[in-house]
Amino acid sequence: MSLIQHNNITIIADGQLPNMIRDLINPDEYVICCDGAAKSLIEERVKIDAIVGDMDSLDPKLQEKFSSIIHKSDCQESNDLTKALYFALNFHPQRVRIYGASGKREDHTIGNISLLCMYKRLSNIDIEMITDYGTFIPVTNSGKFNSFKGQQISIFSLSPNVKILSTNLKYPLDSVVFDAWWKGTLNECTSDYFTLEFSDSDVLIFFASKQ
Repeated sequence: MSLIQHNNITIIADGQLPNMIRDLINPDEYVICCDGAAKSLIEERVKIDAIVGDMDSLDPKLQEKFSSIIHKSDCQESNDLTKALYFALNFHPQRVRIYGASGKREDHTIGNISLLCMYKRLSNIDIEMITDYGTFIPVTNSGKFNSFKGQQISIFSLSPNVKILSTNLKYPLDSVVFDAWWKGTLNECTSDYFTLEFSDSDVLIFFASKQ
């Protein structure tokens, strides 16, 4: 396996692909797809640099044709998205963007979203999960986040004990008890950025796409 660094990596999972997926991928990005997504991406003539998974979803003829870029993993302790993420880390990226990790099956969507914070703590790199409706990013530290006035923002915490202080959100989070997933949802940015201050927790931010 090459250990050449790829600063920007795209992972494409076997869910609902965003519209015009080819136009979303920059030429300098290294593209990893889960085996279940390979057939669709090949038909759409999307550039693929590596196919990762247990290959149970990829036709044997395609496995033979693309054998030079297949990286098979039979591990049953992780899903194909996680296998792709581990594979991506071999290339020491600065950023990973994930497409196709939602849609089709809600259980897969919830499972994939729930893994984002684990990926962040594992890698400490910038990670985004992108859909036609918005972008999820996992954060593990306080920070300032670029946005725009009126952008819809939702905050999810995996810990009911987290305390979050916010600025530039229509509904301040200072008194919110995150004991249910909906508690930090359907908020709105009132400036071109907002801040979150918290410690020792995993937080997911959803930025709705501009309509």
